[in-house]
Amino acid sequence: MFVCDQCGTELTAPVSRVALPVRARHHFGHEMLPALMESGTYAVDPEPRGGPWIPWDEVGEEGAAALGVFAPVYSLFSGPPGAVVVAPGDVRGTVLIPGHDGYCLGLDGRDGPNLACEECGRPVATRLDDCSIWQAVWLNPIAVRRVPGPAPRITDWETVVEEGHSTPPVEQPGRWSPQWEAAAGVALAHLLVASAGARVSLPGGLATDMFGRALDALLPPGRPARTLALTGPGLPASGADIALVPVHPQTGETWQPPGSPATVPLPADVWLGLAFPEDLPRLPVTGGLPHGVERDDPLPLRPGWTFRPDRHLLLYTLARLPAVREPWLRRLYLHLRNPTNFRVF
Repeated sequence: MFVCDQCGTELTAPVSRVALPVRARHHFGHEMLPALMESGTYAVDPEPRGGPWIPWDEVGEEGAAALGVFAPVYSLFSGPPGAVVVAPGDVRGTVLIPGHDGYCLGLDGRDGPNLACEECGRPVATRLDDCSIWQAVWLNPIAVRRVPGPAPRITDWETVVEEGHSTPPVEQPGRWSPQWEAAAGVALAHLLVASAGARVSLPGGLATDMFGRALDALLPPGRPARTLALTGPGLPASGADIALVPVHPQTGETWQPPGSPATVPLPADVWLGLAFPEDLPRLPVTGGLPHGVERDDPLPLRPGWTFRPDRHLLLYTLARLPAVREPWLRRLYLHLRNPTNFRVF
């Protein structure tokens, strides 16, 4: 658990560490979103978090590179790295600090920490629960400390496949899952790097829905020079140039396929949805139906529009990959960063 570093008050329930969800920096729609973290878990953001913001011009190219940012961004956080995120329901021993605000329907953290230790009054965390934001509580790493518990059991890859739960690609009322869009934005950045600027042959199905339109818009026309395949535990080796692989849900480690192809990471729940899709049966209880007629309750969901990887996470990830300094990718990054090219794919 985590406690106040000043007085030792318990601030969380017992929690186990998992990988930081890719949607931690994702905003979606104009509605109240669920919790970012599952109850009983926590994750650590290795990057600086919290204000004040420092404009790119003040940081400079070399200063930004030292912070792990290799392409121009509007500004950078100046807060300490290592912020800990937990589900709001796992927080204990805190009180709201009066006077904090948000953009619309809740708190968005714009005014800094908004939760204080109920015992000593020290600001210790920031709660986010405004519309379009995944609800979470971020513990300030310089105001809390971790009290170690029993070492957690790390699930092996076979168990991840056998017992893991996939996130459906389509939600009610027939829209693409925002978790899939967030995962695709991060993965697309890695896929562009792995392509080296050449066309990529996709395996079809949902993988083409996720990346096909974007790659058609971002890579030059011509015959595909590289191949992409879905690879991972429970799947045969593909021999492709680029492997679409899962990220371990606890450790954050990327599956390493044989042959050392370039890898493109996907969260395990999204990868499972690609590798082992859970199609509903389309058979009536008795008798038969004419070919092409479906009778499910409910009917399988169908998306109402074209899939789009999250543009913000694409740019965020590209800016933090050293390969973005290559001329062709730097030009592409700056092109995508221009607001007039928002609908490039």
